[in-house]
Amino acid sequence: MHSFIPTPIALTIAGSDSGGGAGIQADLKTFSALGVFGCSAIASLTAQNTLGVQGVLPIPPAFVQQQIHSVMSDINVGAIKSGMLATAEIIAAVAESLSAYPQIPFVLDPVMVATSGDRLLAEDAIQTLIEKLLPLATLVTPNLHEAAVLLNSSTAQNLAEMQVQGEKILSLGARAVLMKGGHTDGEDATDLLITTAGVEAFSAPRLHTKNTHGTGCTLASAIAAGLAKQLSLSDSVKQAKDYLHQALVHSEKLHIGQGSGPVHHFYSFY
Repeated sequence: MHSFIPTPIALTIAGSDSGGGAGIQADLKTFSALGVFGCSAIASLTAQNTLGVQGVLPIPPAFVQQQIHSVMSDINVGAIKSGMLATAEIIAAVAESLSAYPQIPFVLDPVMVATSGDRLLAEDAIQTLIEKLLPLATLVTPNLHEAAVLLNSSTAQNLAEMQVQGEKILSLGARAVLMKGGHTDGEDATDLLITTAGVEAFSAPRLHTKNTHGTGCTLASAIAAGLAKQLSLSDSVKQAKDYLHQALVHSEKLHIGQGSGPVHHFYSFY
């Protein structure tokens, strides 16, 4: 008799990147590379390439909810990740849908600005994100710019300031915060995982590459993949950080576009 081993499954709720390096496309590639089956609910379409974002078309909030419901009513999702949600109405709709599944780990990547500097979240949507979605999150993964926007403060310059800001975001209702230190100076890129139990640091040597498109999406998705495989939060973050580091190292083998190229999601396959 064959023993039944459930397939690890993760759902991403995010924007589509026509250039393939970030958003839904990066999320599904990351899930696949890490042995997790990926489902998706597309919250917005973008016209985008390695040079920037040329257009954004938000999906009607009710249809975003319908996509989530279609997946969740049939498929045994083990973790959920959200990325670019674009508008306050979409954020509210996603929060309403996800509030029905408090038992499923949820990684919130508060996407506000693309790697290229293009704004991906409406001004008025930030408060909705803080009030409705953040309290549902198992983990929120802001970079230093996003953390500053969430707190309406200046950008953290060092690990001590990152910790202070992370603890403030934790107090907004998330169960854990991963402060991403990729934008600090220094030899290493250090991320801080902040929970009520304390602080854990994850470091990797800083890489100098122009192929950084989709790094935030990829890291958050890799963490969700770990949670879908029932790893602990700490182990999920460690695995994700290692995976992203290797995807960045191997990105030099890819020659895609004229601007900020993507990371190599499938470096272990080709």
